[in-house]
Amino acid sequence: MAEFTTQTSAAGRAGEQTPVGETGVLEGPGAGPPTAPGAHGTPSVDGHEAGVILERARAQVDPELRSALESLPGSLRRIALYHFGWEHADGTPAAGNAGKAVRPALVLTAAAALGGDPARSAAVRAAVAVELVHNFTLLHDDVMDRDTTRRHRPTAWTVFGDADAILAGDALQALALRLLAEDPHPASRAAAARLATCVVELCEGQHQDTAMERLDPGEVTLDQVLVMAEAKTGALLGCACAIGALYAGASAEDVEAMDAFGREAGLAFQLIDDVIGIWGDPSRTGKPAGADLAARKKSLPVVAALASGTPAAADLAALYAAPYDEGDLARTALAVEEAGGRDWAQAQAADRMARAIGQLARAVSQPEAAGGLLSLAEFVTRRSV
Repeated sequence: MAEFTTQTSAAGRAGEQTPVGETGVLEGPGAGPPTAPGAHGTPSVDGHEAGVILERARAQVDPELRSALESLPGSLRRIALYHFGWEHADGTPAAGNAGKAVRPALVLTAAAALGGDPARSAAVRAAVAVELVHNFTLLHDDVMDRDTTRRHRPTAWTVFGDADAILAGDALQALALRLLAEDPHPASRAAAARLATCVVELCEGQHQDTAMERLDPGEVTLDQVLVMAEAKTGALLGCACAIGALYAGASAEDVEAMDAFGREAGLAFQLIDDVIGIWGDPSRTGKPAGADLAARKKSLPVVAALASGTPAAADLAALYAAPYDEGDLARTALAVEEAGGRDWAQAQAADRMARAIGQLARAVSQPEAAGGLLSLAEFVTRRSV
């Protein structure tokens, strides 16, 4: 078994953002420098490397992605292109932000790490399919959560209405499965089945999330929220890594190890995302400050804080039981922090990253080959957007 080491910064103060280059890397108290090559030949893990991988992935998938979107009927195409930032609401061209491309990058990087030929880009269509499913979930989540901003612009439902945004999301999911069905690669059938299974898990995770919103804070356990977060976030990152492994012709054992790697990294991602949802800078996140607290979401830091048994936990419970008052937003965030929710989430993110690296070591025999995946996993727990 190969041995990898990396120094994650997930236990740093997420939300206290300092940008590094173009990658949105976080730094803060307790966040160490990028990992240098270690005694076991571990490659350097830094934001610059991740930025290069993400830019390369975006360049590889965008032509196929745009082609898929252009195949949609006119009304749905307009909504989808708006959502991806490539058109304004009136249909005129825009040079917007289509997202970081983390999930397609994981597909392509996993395929390369397990012996696939990166020059041939055989897994590009599969990477696009994963990106389409991710954006299907974003369109639906924004409607359900009533989020009004994504990627620094109004969400699709606020522009086109609930029904149109939902239907556009449905179309993206159908496009994803069509791409795999039409892909001549021998792994495409297994990839389609895996992606469809993942969509069911994503829907179950979202169902659990919305069900929890109707419960009193004291009725939700930390274990329940962790299971829900893995389904909502970890499942698709794991699926992306597993599909990359399938396209590389990896063994069933290695495919499962890659799925586990992505799931653990995905849970670390969600933990930090929840921290940013409370303490993030709106100019960097594109979302209002404290939006999760205003919506009384039972995010991981909040539930951990409520379970702490501290006086601050009692204050937080009282605040969450009352209707939202903008004047209480800072007090609510402080209660979560004083009850230990922020520190717990960041420590858990570091622990999940360590578990992810252990799973990666099971699948990739050469540490040098794992460098890109390590860099991406580090990036998602250090990002500010």
